[in-house]
Amino acid sequence: MLLYRFIIEKKIIVQKIGIVGATGYTGVELLRILAVHPQICVHAVTSRSNVGTRVDAMFPNLRGFVDNVFVNPDDKSLFDCDLVFFATPNGVAMKGTQVLLDKGIKVIDLAADYRIKDLSIWKHWYGMEHASPDLVESAVYGLPELNRAQIKDALLVANPGCYPTAVTLGLLPLVKNGIADFGGIIADCKSGASGAGRGANVGTLLCEAGDSFKAYNVGGHRHQPEIAQTLSLVSGEEVDFTFVPHLLPMIRGIHATIYTKVLAEHDLQSLYEDFYKNEAFVDVLPAGQHPETRSVKTSNTCRMAVHRLPNSDKVVVLSVIDNLVKGAAGQAVQNMNLMLGLEEILGINVPGVLP
Repeated sequence: MLLYRFIIEKKIIVQKIGIVGATGYTGVELLRILAVHPQICVHAVTSRSNVGTRVDAMFPNLRGFVDNVFVNPDDKSLFDCDLVFFATPNGVAMKGTQVLLDKGIKVIDLAADYRIKDLSIWKHWYGMEHASPDLVESAVYGLPELNRAQIKDALLVANPGCYPTAVTLGLLPLVKNGIADFGGIIADCKSGASGAGRGANVGTLLCEAGDSFKAYNVGGHRHQPEIAQTLSLVSGEEVDFTFVPHLLPMIRGIHATIYTKVLAEHDLQSLYEDFYKNEAFVDVLPAGQHPETRSVKTSNTCRMAVHRLPNSDKVVVLSVIDNLVKGAAGQAVQNMNLMLGLEEILGINVPGVLP
């Protein structure tokens, strides 16, 4: 391919990447991004049920960019990689990570196997015993805007969930500066149907989800403890946090509307602008504006706005991301760049798609 010939001529160092379980929406999004990454070669792509099938036969958008065939997850080609992504269901990465780490291969898990440090809480929400508890403590939570230095040195990164990314980034300036009221934070969040994955699901069929809007898992969602853990670690105290997700009749996007109170008088617009002024993938809108999910479609940007209600201590933060990019594959590539010593924005510094 032209890209590879350019790389050879310019003597650019290319690092080999593997993807375990690349048949879902997150997997194909990873492939789409990595296919044009100038310092990456997709070396191995696995799928137990599609061994021997060309990747572009399943995902025709990749024709001319990805010429891999699916191999078995036990295929030795994974051992030739510099870094491996797990784009698998919860509970898979924890069974296959150690063997890769033992061979000096770095790992990024896009599922939840290493996100929650308290294994009793993890078991409650994910319904299984953890297969590699010793790795949980050493895994770095992969939110670059919070843990960039640790990610650079990490061997194992737990890529954050989509809702937690939008909510945590929206709250970080308030929480890190100790001015949020930790006694009653509310995150009212909406997601497109791709957040439910590519598997057959009656609830996300067009005739079921189209022309409709509903909340789900109001009694408890597994992303709630992930968000609460991060906010508590940042603040140094327990955070009382309410999280309610909703399904929107669209394909991509998350909109988080976050309600809290501030404990003192602050110029919140300046606070947010200063906090994120050096972050390539967080865009704080000018005062009075409102972010739209369509503005971040296919981009790795989290776009947000902060509003203080008139004559009140109440604050509303609006935060939008593409759930498959900054909420999954794009953030994973951002973490990969950091772990491999590459420029952080490489391969993902692109604008969203309109309309």
